[in-house]
Amino acid sequence: MPAQGRLTSRTTIGLESRPMDKSLATMLIVVGCLISGIGPAGLSPKVLSSDFESEVAPLLIRRCLECHKGTEPAGGLSLESMAGFAAGGDSGELLDHAKPLDSLILQRVADGEMPPPLKGVPQPLSDAEQLTLRSWVQQGAPWPAARALDLYEVTTDVRGGRDWWAFQPLVRPIVPQAASRELRNPIDAFIQHSLEQRGMDFAPTADSRTLVRRLYVDLTGLPPSYEEVMRWTKHSDELKAANGESADDFNELIEELLDSPHFGERWGRYWLDLVRYAETSGYERDQEKLFAWKYRDWVIQAINDDMPYDQFIREQVAGDELSAAAASDDRQRSLIATGFLRLGTWNDEPNDDAEYRYERLEDIVHATSSAFLALTVKCARCHDHKFDPIPQVDYYRMAAAFWPGPIAARDRALLGGPSAEELGVENVLGWTDLSASPPPLNLLKNGEYDKPQQAVGAASLSFAPQLFCEFPTPELATTTQRRLQLAKWLASPKNPLTARVYVNRLWQHHFGEGLVRSPNNFGYKGDLPTHPELLDWLASELIESGWSAKHIHRLILSSRTWRQSTLNLQAEQYNRVDSTNRYWWRFNRRRLDADALRDAMLVASGEIDLRFGGESLKATISAEALEGLSRKGDVWSASPVEEQHRRSVYMFVSRSLMQPMMTSFDQPDTTLPCAQRDVTTVAPQALAMLNNDFTLARSQALASRARKIVLENKNLDDEVSDQALIDAVWRIAFGREPSAIELQLASEHLATQRQQFTDAAEMRAWESLCQVVLISNEFLYVD
Repeated sequence: MPAQGRLTSRTTIGLESRPMDKSLATMLIVVGCLISGIGPAGLSPKVLSSDFESEVAPLLIRRCLECHKGTEPAGGLSLESMAGFAAGGDSGELLDHAKPLDSLILQRVADGEMPPPLKGVPQPLSDAEQLTLRSWVQQGAPWPAARALDLYEVTTDVRGGRDWWAFQPLVRPIVPQAASRELRNPIDAFIQHSLEQRGMDFAPTADSRTLVRRLYVDLTGLPPSYEEVMRWTKHSDELKAANGESADDFNELIEELLDSPHFGERWGRYWLDLVRYAETSGYERDQEKLFAWKYRDWVIQAINDDMPYDQFIREQVAGDELSAAAASDDRQRSLIATGFLRLGTWNDEPNDDAEYRYERLEDIVHATSSAFLALTVKCARCHDHKFDPIPQVDYYRMAAAFWPGPIAARDRALLGGPSAEELGVENVLGWTDLSASPPPLNLLKNGEYDKPQQAVGAASLSFAPQLFCEFPTPELATTTQRRLQLAKWLASPKNPLTARVYVNRLWQHHFGEGLVRSPNNFGYKGDLPTHPELLDWLASELIESGWSAKHIHRLILSSRTWRQSTLNLQAEQYNRVDSTNRYWWRFNRRRLDADALRDAMLVASGEIDLRFGGESLKATISAEALEGLSRKGDVWSASPVEEQHRRSVYMFVSRSLMQPMMTSFDQPDTTLPCAQRDVTTVAPQALAMLNNDFTLARSQALASRARKIVLENKNLDDEVSDQALIDAVWRIAFGREPSAIELQLASEHLATQRQQFTDAAEMRAWESLCQVVLISNEFLYVD
């Protein structure tokens, strides 16, 4: 397929083949020179032919064009065309027609002046490159008259071009044939085909109990109860007995969990990370952004409703322009969706208002381009992108779509947004244009606000020329509708990035890593896809299903690939070949993230409040956490205790004061988009689980809950035995019965603790055991 073919050049350079030894390469060049009659200095009159398209043009693009292009080329020399080359630069003509080998271009190269040093490190042309250039100059530097060089036309070993794999049109690959007879769907065929090529195979399918827990946590972020585990493992066993081992034994559970309101809460959290969701402004005063929580609820509901992903994009980027003629309720929902553009930080007292406009613009461009395209477009604010085909003008083309909005400094009470009158509704954190005819946005030299150059009109990015389009303002429009046109371009099924990026995000959150392991960078400096054909097949499925994310979830969850055990009998051998599991020969064991861990403890303690949506809970902040805060008096008043037992996704997110327990377990900073949370193992995590008030309170509640369950189920004359209580704790926390050795160890722990405590020894011994359970690996990890 085309995308796979374009991986070859870079893969050969850096990943799978071994580069030729430099001394050998040099020897071959010298031998080639001698055979051709060209001496070491290249002074022989005999000319070695150099082909312009295959040799000279790639050399000039790779080594020269970065500086010698545009309206202000370095040294006044443009190498984009024959005319520019012939004209020369500030130092004169490049070519000496009478004595070609004395030409200025060769002198500068031989002296090591060109290319110039990079950060003090010389960057001389290699012997082979010098030979190519010398041969071409000896021929009189023939240049096809109509040929214009473009820095972005081809991928080289230093930057990506428009032929980079991610920018190629999406073509649905053919599903490969694989030898295994246990494949559940095409995903497995792609993975199995890759494994077979390396002499590898899948791990065995995980046991039913493991899959039930994995499904619940994966789709809802909540662990299953003991009763749910028993119900679904029994159901699985019955289906397998009736229809064979390959029966689709968990399809009903998958559908039940996809229909659960908790599905949107789990998967909405991932999107909120990606769009830098927070409910305060940041900076010193960190003012609260009222009604930001409505955007959070909109995301959760959209995911629960399986809103088509193209619509999901359009509403967030241009909901106000989509809904101009809609009914009031529909318009309000669409305006809430534009809260996406309001989620960034906001400084009410910048050093320079004029300069700060461009900082805000950069934030919006970065959030939009990274979320939907996985491209670092903001890197082109000051100069052409160093690694991807994104010229500086492209940054301003995208930025121009947001320029008509409330970017400039205004009334501080508006927190950088439109007023309710401008938005058309009250009590919504949204976005809209302030005028249909805004002042022009100028490209800034070096990104400096006081060095404006030419005005730039709103348009798409140019990495796919066949899709390039400008965004003109329609006549009689009340807004520019630039964002609406941008949103349609982003959501186009012909956009080569949008579907690829989104299915990669879905894969990542199911497996722990994406098929592209740099989820917010599909450019040259990002990671190459492990299975490019599978990525394109999934992207095609997304579009052909009507942009249904739930369709992709079903495919992944029903695959043998996802249902593998974390243990492969050939692990020792396979680890030598693929220690990071890039070929998916096992399932990755994963620790609960901060939100899922907090929720799991509340589920175990029986305290969790599963109400949907509404204003955020404000958690109690310990005095120790306030020590470094300069404005302690401005800390919020904590919500009532019963309100604080809601799911973590409904916690108030402050930029200046994040929950210590949550940050210990890698809850991300909200200043910038986060596509993938860190997963660390550090001492503060163990200390938090041992000493944090939240953990201690959940341990106490778990002990009380277990005792209550045993008391409710025992006969009046029976004593409450340690074993009955231990059984109850294990069923609640792990969804299973304790083993004999676990019963023994738990009993020994209780005996020891009863001796240690002098006050309320019985109660505190049980609380201690429950805390041990909550900090155990089995509770913290999902196999």
